[in-house]
Formats: sequence, C-alpha cells, structure tokens
Amino acid sequence: MEKSRPLWDNSLQFIFACISYAVGLGNVWRFPYLCQMYGGGGFLIPYFIMLIAEGMPLLYLELAVGQRMRQGSIGAWKIISPYLCGVGIASVVVSFFLSMYYNVINAWAFWYLFHSFQDPLPWATCPLNTNHTGYEEECEKTSSTQYFWYRQTLNISPSLETSGSIQWEQALCLTLAWLVVYLCILRGTESTGKLEQLSNPKTWISAATQIFFSLGLGFGSLIAYASYNDASNNCERHAIIVSLINSTTSIFASVVTFSIYGFKATFNYESCINKVILLLMNAFDLEEGSLTADNLNEMKDYLMATHPQEYAQLSPQVKNCSLEAELDTAVQGTGLAFIVYSEAIKNMEVPQLYSVLYFIMLLMLGIGSMLGNTAAILTPLTDSRVIAARFPKEVISGAVCFINCVIGLIFTTEAGNYWFDIFNDYAATLSLLLIVLVETIAVCYIYGIRRFEKDLHTMIGHKPNWYWKIMWAFASPLLIISLFLFYLTDYILTGTLQYQAWDATQGQLVTKDYPGYARAVIGLLVAASTMCIPLGALVTFVRKRLKRSVSTMA
Repeated sequence: MEKSRPLWDNSLQFIFACISYAVGLGNVWRFPYLCQMYGGGGFLIPYFIMLIAEGMPLLYLELAVGQRMRQGSIGAWKIISPYLCGVGIASVVVSFFLSMYYNVINAWAFWYLFHSFQDPLPWATCPLNTNHTGYEEECEKTSSTQYFWYRQTLNISPSLETSGSIQWEQALCLTLAWLVVYLCILRGTESTGKLEQLSNPKTWISAATQIFFSLGLGFGSLIAYASYNDASNNCERHAIIVSLINSTTSIFASVVTFSIYGFKATFNYESCINKVILLLMNAFDLEEGSLTADNLNEMKDYLMATHPQEYAQLSPQVKNCSLEAELDTAVQGTGLAFIVYSEAIKNMEVPQLYSVLYFIMLLMLGIGSMLGNTAAILTPLTDSRVIAARFPKEVISGAVCFINCVIGLIFTTEAGNYWFDIFNDYAATLSLLLIVLVETIAVCYIYGIRRFEKDLHTMIGHKPNWYWKIMWAFASPLLIISLFLFYLTDYILTGTLQYQAWDATQGQLVTKDYPGYARAVIGLLVAASTMCIPLGALVTFVRKRLKRSVSTMA
C-alpha cells in the first residue's frame, strides 16, 4: 500500500534520521574493539575496502529500493518478486533479535548516568572490604573501573552455566530504556534524529559485518526510512554523505578510545613497576634510589643470584610488568564504552559533569539506533492491511516494545552479559551476509539492472555511473560470497565455540567453551533468520501451484 505523502519534510531531516541511526553505539564500542582485536590501524585497510566495495553501493541500493517501492522491507522485496518475501521477513527477524539485546546498552548507560551524580564517582576507587581493613580483593586484582563494571553493574557470574537471578536495578533501567524508545516512537519518525592480520579471514569478515552493523545494511531500517522519502529525493548523494560521516565518526571514536587506552596501559605499567620496586626495596633493605625502572631487570637478576632462597619465596609476588601486555589486554565489546571512558572521566576535573555529559551522549546514540531498529520491525507491520486495520500504530508499537522488554530481561541476569555476547556475535553476522547477497542479486538479476537504472533516472535525474553498476552487479556479490565461504570454513575449522568469562579470583577474563545448549541457541538464532528466505520462496511457489490447480479444476 503506497504512502499518501512523504513523512520527511525535507532532505536534511532524512539525512539526520539516517545518521542518528547509523552513527550509533557500534561506532563507540564495536569498531574500536575490532580495531584492537584485528591489528589496530591495519584493520582500516579491509574496513575501507569493504566501505567502497560494499558499504556505499549497498546503502545506495537499499535507499533507492525503499524510495522507489515506498514500502517496508517485506513489501518492497515482494514487489520486486513474490518469491523474495522471505528476504523482508529475514530482515525483520534480525532487527527483532537486535532490538532484544541492543537496548540493554541503553539500560547500562542509564545505570552509569544515575551514578554520575555521586562524589566521588563510584568507579573512581575500590570499595572497602566487609571488615574495613582494606579494599575488596577482586577490585585490587583488576581496577576500580573494571570492578564497577563486572561486579557492581553486571554482578557477573563465573560462567554461562551459572545463570543467577535477575538484577532488579538493571531490569528497572531496561524498562526505562524501552519506555523512552516507546515515547519517541509515539512522537513520530519526524522527530528522530598489526598488518599480518590482513591474511586472517576473520579480519575481513569482521570488517564487512562492521560495515553492515554501522550503516544498518540488511536490517530493513534504511528501506523503511527511505520509503517515506519524496520520489525525487537524491538518494545517491545521501548514501555518500551518510557513509562518509559514519566512517569518520568510527575512526574518531577509535582515536579517542586508543588514546585513553594507551594512557590506561601506561599508568598500569608504571604502577606495576613502582609496586615491584617498593616490594624489592623493603624485602632486601636496599638503599633509596638504588633501584629504578631503568635497572629493574638487572637488579632482579642480581638479587636472584645473590639471594636465591629469599628471592624464590618472594617471586610469586614479583610481577613481570610489560607495557606491551597491558596494551594487548583488550576490553571486550560493550566494556569499551563503559570501562575505558569511565577510566578517563574519573581523572578529569569535575568528573561528575563530564560523566553526565558522556552518558547522555551515549543514550542519544543508543536511542537513535533503537528507533531505526524498531522502524525496521514496525513499518512492515503497519504496512500490512490485516494488522493495521485491526490495531492502531500505538498498540502495535507498544506490543513490540513490551515483548522485547520482557525477553530482554534475560540480559539482566548474572549470566546476562554472556547471552548478550551470543546475540551480538551470532544473531546477525551470517544472516546479514545472506540477506545483503540476496538483495543485490535480486535487484541486478531479477528486477534487472537496466530497469533499476531507469528508476534511478526517474527519481534523481540521471543514471548511476560505472562505479555503482560494477559494484552492484559483480564486485559486491562476489565479495559477499567469498566472505560467506570464509565464515563457514572458519566455523568448521574452529571446532568448539568459545567465550570470555569473568574470573573474580584472577580479576580477568578467561576463555571457556560454550555448553551444548548455548551452541543450540546459536544454531537457532542463525537458522531463524536465514531459513526465512528459502521458506518464503517455497511457500510462494506452493501457493501459486495450488491457485493454478484450483483454476484448472474450475
């Protein structure tokens, strides 16, 4: 059913909505984390290649499809071919999975925001133990910011098997986050706003999926937004603008993050050196100034040779301080947005002010992304004559938010962060590769590239140049197929899937194998969305055959 009028008042409003959706939390925590994991600055090489070969062309394609068909993801692909109805359904399923866990980040941001009004900040220092004779042992083994994140915010369990109970404070913050999203929906869409790693297939897969995540490709959100555009809107220019702004903010966030992370690593390294120096000076009664950071290794060898028994007893307490080891100690996923930035904030003048400003900014980014995610779900539902005729938009929106909020309570349990990682790592990665691949093939070889050219000429006044056509017809599909094969090969070769669990006794993350039921959930998450595409085509085929049979009998 075609929209009677464009919802966007002007092009700037549409660009702002796309940017507020695309430039979300993924730019603050997911992109820097992937950079750190896959070679630092070297990750930018596959990232920019994927941006040029996939990001901009596919963003342009999705905006053009939404603007031309003037439908949500299900209706748009059904117009192109009835057999493609499963593509839109798959996009809705992926967006539903994303919404279930993504708003938990906003809940954590609310939690930190509420604690930002304390003096001193609760993550500035380690809390005292129950006897008030020293600091909490777990906090002393890690840092005050990590302790606040893992223990006081998540109250994380030692493994996925120990699920624990729902943390009522986090559950209330999640409810508040969904209430804010619902209120924003009611106001309407118009108010939103190491180089050797290059040989590692995971690096390229991660670069591609980061492009999909940050630009919102394959989720159906961009198609939903573009369906409200005026037919003559210049979607080519908007695709370029949104892509460049999105990538710029990702790189800027990484520069800031690594600056903070470098400061934190240097501070921890120097603290470690000073503790070792103090320990050795007290144990061996050394003169003041005789032991420095420059001669520490030589003095350790000397003391080991001259006092072997005493040094052997002391050796468990003597840490091997390494700046490189501190830099290689990654803060995973969401921890980047909370641990690293809170570490910097606590060292600022008037830290409460900067803490409030930072977490308000984080909430604005998160809510903007959530509005895009929910639009990908709500637009196909409100486009449906059957649903829209029976229920008003407020009821449909409320039902979607309520269901997501209830299911999202699993992420507020003590093992909730492990379930969050499962959804973040597996709910969309493979699915997005398949969805975007089918979208590209559908436009170029089912709808027809020449027919699509004519549509674009009608909408924006000129046909796409050779770059767009080569990317759509050849480069992007071949690259996605290669990544798809890399992903499956890597999954087969990896064997048992693993995750990072928090060990309170060591004050650090340790690697553990996923239990059988977790691997089953991972399989269901992947199958739930990917199987929509062939099943949609099969159901359409069967319906057509049945209609043909009935008409023949009549």
